[in-house]
Amino acid sequence: MDMLKTLWPFSFKVKEKDVTSLVVQLIVLIVACAIAGVAIGLLMWIPIIGWIIGIVGSLIGLYCLIGIVLCVLQFCGMLK
Repeated sequence: MDMLKTLWPFSFKVKEKDVTSLVVQLIVLIVACAIAGVAIGLLMWIPIIGWIIGIVGSLIGLYCLIGIVLCVLQFCGMLK
């Protein structure tokens, strides 16, 4: 659990049964993912590093998805 807290510190800022903290963290993660997606979309056309940017984009999307899942689990009180 300590490793999860070091990799996704913002997800553990959600307080149990506090809708405001959940919504704020979800918005932060969704906006971060959207900004990364737009930046990746703009840089994807570069032939040499386009596939590297695609891999990095996939990792950012996965990071955001896991962060969202952890936020919801923390909100429900399933993580201690």
